[in-house]
Amino acid sequence: MAIPDFHSLMLPLLRFADDGSEHSLSEAREALAVELGVSEEERRELLPSGRQAIFDNRVSWAKVYLQQASLLHSSRRAHFRVTERGKKVLAQKPEKIDIKFLERFPEFIEFRTSAQKDKTPGTDSTALGRNRTTPEETLESAHLQIRSDLGTELLQRLKAVTPVFFERLVVELLVKMGYGGSRSEAGRAIGKCGDEGIDGTINEDRLGLDIIYLQAKRWEGTVGRPEIQKFVGALHGKRARKGVFLTTGSFSGEARDYVTHIDPKVVLIDGREMAELMIDFGLAVTTVATYEVKRVDSDYFGEE
Repeated sequence: MAIPDFHSLMLPLLRFADDGSEHSLSEAREALAVELGVSEEERRELLPSGRQAIFDNRVSWAKVYLQQASLLHSSRRAHFRVTERGKKVLAQKPEKIDIKFLERFPEFIEFRTSAQKDKTPGTDSTALGRNRTTPEETLESAHLQIRSDLGTELLQRLKAVTPVFFERLVVELLVKMGYGGSRSEAGRAIGKCGDEGIDGTINEDRLGLDIIYLQAKRWEGTVGRPEIQKFVGALHGKRARKGVFLTTGSFSGEARDYVTHIDPKVVLIDGREMAELMIDFGLAVTTVATYEVKRVDSDYFGEE
């Protein structure tokens, strides 16, 4: 089954607290996972950022929304208990609790109104009420879409540059990743081989304790196993232990399988992976906006 959205978790969470005792979020997550049949595999699924499990995040936001409607009370950090209003709501035996349901309470309306003061077009309360994802999920999904579009644009530009520009870009990327020492030192190494299927070399570290051999090719289609075998043959000719083959195209399954069974160690980086690395290490991209996501520091209110 799919992981329940945070709307679907509100009523079960309120019912869980109906005994009037103080409960921790950890307890609630365990109990709701069992009640709703959320598997261990589903519980391990992470948000795109990899910082929190999706199920845990949704339970947390269900708690936040119930608190804003004064159905739950935060007794201390990561702990809560049901309120009198919460008990009255459960006594009515509602079929579900969602944002539309919570909008009957003035505290929740005030919370939503405050949150919408600086809203952008399309983020009105009604639209958000239909959204079945938590605010963090929505933000991370938007970030992933922006990143994907940026990667596509970068890849298109990579395919249009000259071979010389592409080789220089590869060196700059590797230097940003920590290889080759300074940019000038790395630049002297590239483009000097040009024989036996090797385009250049770069130091693995600033001390030059090991050398990585490079093949950098603009490629429209799929690079197959024969091309990789030529590169590996060139590495053997140099008695090299490490190589990186970079291309604007893609690699066939046979090519990727081949490099897992050979010595020397060869890493294959296709066009999409190269674009992702350029984004990660800030090459040929610029930051246009930064958003910080913060939460209340409960330790600050330690006297509560």
